Amino acid sequence: MVNKDLLVTDILPNVSQPARYTGHELNAGVGDHGGAEATLLLAFPDVYEVGMSYIGFKILYDIVNRNPAWVAERAFAPWPDMESQMRLHGIPLYGLETYTPARSFDLMGFTLQYELTYSNVLCMLELAGIPARADERGEGDPIVIAGGPCASNPEPMAPFLDLIVVGDGEEAIADVMRETARGKREGAPRREIVDRLARIAGVYSPALGNRVTRRVVTDLDSAEYPRKFVVPFLEAVHDRVALEVMRGCSRGCRFCQAGMIYRPVRERSMENLCKLAEALVGSSGYEELSLLSLSSADYTRIKELISKLAAEYGPQGVAVSLPSLRVDSFSIALARDVEKSRRTGLTFAPEAGTQRMRDIINKGVTEDDLISAATDAFESGWDQIKLYFMIGLPFETFEDIDGIAALSRRVLQLGRQVAGARGKAGRARVNVSVSSFVPKPHTPFQWFAQNTREQLEQKQSYLKERMRARGLSVSFHDVWASHLEAAFARGDRRLAQVIERAVGLGCRFDGWSEQFRPDLWRQAFADVGLDSSTWANAEYGYSEPLPWDHIDMGISREFLVREAHRAEGGLTTPDCREAGCSGCGVCRDDVRVRLAGAFAGNSSQGGEQI
Repeated sequence: MVNKDLLVTDILPNVSQPARYTGHELNAGVGDHGGAEATLLLAFPDVYEVGMSYIGFKILYDIVNRNPAWVAERAFAPWPDMESQMRLHGIPLYGLETYTPARSFDLMGFTLQYELTYSNVLCMLELAGIPARADERGEGDPIVIAGGPCASNPEPMAPFLDLIVVGDGEEAIADVMRETARGKREGAPRREIVDRLARIAGVYSPALGNRVTRRVVTDLDSAEYPRKFVVPFLEAVHDRVALEVMRGCSRGCRFCQAGMIYRPVRERSMENLCKLAEALVGSSGYEELSLLSLSSADYTRIKELISKLAAEYGPQGVAVSLPSLRVDSFSIALARDVEKSRRTGLTFAPEAGTQRMRDIINKGVTEDDLISAATDAFESGWDQIKLYFMIGLPFETFEDIDGIAALSRRVLQLGRQVAGARGKAGRARVNVSVSSFVPKPHTPFQWFAQNTREQLEQKQSYLKERMRARGLSVSFHDVWASHLEAAFARGDRRLAQVIERAVGLGCRFDGWSEQFRPDLWRQAFADVGLDSSTWANAEYGYSEPLPWDHIDMGISREFLVREAHRAEGGLTTPDCREAGCSGCGVCRDDVRVRLAGAFAGNSSQGGEQI
């Protein structure tokens, strides 16, 4: 056990945000390691406030701890000040619930949510006293598993992981815990337990290099979902009840990995959602209930759900919110329904500045849609609008970048006109956030190269010059960070040695601008004789083997190639929920689109299946 007295008296007073490292929050598990058949440390390679906002982490934590024979605890990446104190005083990475050292768990499960957290994974392993490379671990070391969206191409991290779970984790985590417990009861050596776990559906073994098909929870209503969340002592990034109304998206944006790898659309029934909301609000004390999904406005019965939840919880002082809005007036109407007291701003993501470019990426949004939505927003009392765009997309020209500036200015002018009618023209603001396109695996754009760093910097400067106006602000994502993200997203196992070297040089929290050290990453690539452009700026051929070909996320290669060709021709592909099957290949056997149903009677029987 970690020395709590040392932690409390000598360490925590010397670090920022000490509540990150204390545990014992409301609804936290209190499992007994001594009587447990299998133990799991859920490790999130970012700070506490970020990890505590991730719904997948909460789901897995709840599933494991509901079984009295299993124990799950949490660990998060310590901020550099805490890491220094832990090293100084010999404190290992530990689970927040019982202060048990990470190395004492049977399993250590990392969430790979974002490529720029890879350095934190190695840092956490080092703090735990666990060898970084899987082939160097032996008896007494936890079995190190990972999951999350980055499992769609695990190769850059593969040498550090014993196993990788691909796809939905609700059923897979239970299989892993059961098999681990069985192996322990039978006295099986560590290597044999790893081999047994590798035979579970959806589990990839880097040592074997097996082809694996993504696990899919086919019916969200029958899937486990928490009735209570751990309530943090300090404000998390998303500090509210998160109610996942649906999973998957069928809109088919060609740059969007989530929209591809989480298919098909699966909705929870109204009845189930209302029961979950009642349990979660009652057990947490939160004053906000957020309807979570990739596009919550697409939920079949969204208006009815919002009306019911608002009527139930509004009088209790609990607000209902939508974290994602479509660029249309329907979404504004929903926002008006749930946000009775006006907030400071709304966010829309047109992604591109011209219709030609929006058709290429299959965004399904017109300029008229955006202007109509913005008009409704300003007239409804919002004074600020945030717009998300990307630069560096395939087939982009500088005319498309000009379109970003023109569209942003048009929205600002609209806001001034509407606000001016109320005598508040000066309050209208448009904040523009511009990211750089990162080609991701299992998308129609996976074959396309990212723009070079020089090209992206030139485009940022070009756009910045055209965005100078009072009431209009623009921010850009760091070019080097986007470049590194692309290299890891499209890379192979050779990158593992780069990650090791970067961690040795001191790289940590690369997704945080104040911690990101591109100079150290450049040195790491140079020290091992590799060039990040080999992956970030590579143009792959459609028939060329890809580093992630052995990971089957359900989307057929033929569909992705067809979509890439349609992008080149500026042709759109309609939403399959509106225009029929687009042939992506996901719906097969029992994997189908599952809707809550257009009528109340449908949802009680599991909803419509398409």
